[in-house]
Amino acid sequence: MTARILVVEDENAIRLALKGLLQREGYEVELADSGESAIRELSSQLFDLVLTDLALGRGASGMDVLKVAKETRPETAVVMITAHGSEKIAVEAMKAGAEDYIPKPFDNDELRVVVRRALERYRLQRENQLLLEQIQREYGFENLIGSGDAMRAVFETMQKVAETDLSVMIRGESGTGKELVAQALHNTSNRKHKPFVAVNCAAINRELVESELFGHEKGAFTGADNRRVGRFEAADGGTIFLDEIGDMALETQAKVLRVLEQRRIERVGSTTSIDVNVRVISATHRDLEEEVASGQFREDLYYRLKVVALELPALRARTGDIPALVDRFLEQLAERLGRARKRLSAPALARLARHTWPGNVRELRNVLEQAAVLAAADVIEESDLHLSDEARGQEALDLPAGLPFGEAKKRAVEGFERAYLLRALRENDGNVSRTAQAIGMVRQSLQQKIRELDLRSEDWGRS
Repeated sequence: MTARILVVEDENAIRLALKGLLQREGYEVELADSGESAIRELSSQLFDLVLTDLALGRGASGMDVLKVAKETRPETAVVMITAHGSEKIAVEAMKAGAEDYIPKPFDNDELRVVVRRALERYRLQRENQLLLEQIQREYGFENLIGSGDAMRAVFETMQKVAETDLSVMIRGESGTGKELVAQALHNTSNRKHKPFVAVNCAAINRELVESELFGHEKGAFTGADNRRVGRFEAADGGTIFLDEIGDMALETQAKVLRVLEQRRIERVGSTTSIDVNVRVISATHRDLEEEVASGQFREDLYYRLKVVALELPALRARTGDIPALVDRFLEQLAERLGRARKRLSAPALARLARHTWPGNVRELRNVLEQAAVLAAADVIEESDLHLSDEARGQEALDLPAGLPFGEAKKRAVEGFERAYLLRALRENDGNVSRTAQAIGMVRQSLQQKIRELDLRSEDWGRS
């Protein structure tokens, strides 16, 4: 859909020049020659972006236009055009909600970039707004599924800390739903109408990490052609989710710690501090205690992040939740595709209960989506399930005939867990920490499972 822009400028020549420039870029442009005219347009039409001169002669000013635009439709992007020497007022405008500003005389290429960037942020904000209700439905506490002791403990802790500003560290294997839990904490907090900004620390280029987190000024380094707002600044008033925090480089850890302590950032290339008010939720699949002991993670940052800890169990440790998860995922898929809801046959459900789920809940969702789309009938059969090959050797377990289903399931799961963990321990010479990292478990979870299964060092040949 073509973006709609309202240009507010009292000088006729500049107003027409802006219209021509923006129309050539493919935008739909409306004009207003005064602040009062702009306010009338805003009350009767919807615009994606307002480009307004700060000084509009007599009557309503650009600041008045900004105020009305934000009151009428908060997600509308507003870019201010400023005269030389009015940068201080432009900064005030940005504090009041303006997306950006551009000084006169402006360069056409620079104007194109500023408008394009503002519209991109508008698009993202609009998408977030449209998804907010869906997220509330899908990711509220009431929709997080889990009936076992481990998940009940998670829910109880979440309910206690949701409305606080305490830092939360979420631990668990990949695919257990760490970001989903972080989103649920944000959506049930007092910050729910402010941004939720997720950062994958493992995916950030080390050379650009400071720019990504804290932003940069134009010309700060080669390639910095425009000012950039960093993730911390973008999350101001809301929540920043630092996923895979254990993969963050030590030099970056020091800078993040300083931000958390001082609640201020400095863009790269700037000497001006910017106050930021963010709640920090972090997540990791790593054993951070061991990382601290080995000097790979800062101890002071670890304790700053881990004010409250949440431990998410692996799906193989809560197979009793699989039927409820299946129902939820198939219902959501049917709604999304606009199709009739499919169901699983008893053999297919039993097959899911036997699987090891190395990819956890994420893998379960992917398997069900593929099966629901490709299955020919309304009932998904075992043959419709496309599972990874990892657990196929565990399907034929030697169980007594006539054993009640509940007991058979318990023995099957325990048998698999015993065989799987013993093999992993042997492959890693009995080193618990290395084994946990190799199979994607938190060390404490592995130690607990070893105790539950009464595994002994002589079982895996450790000296």
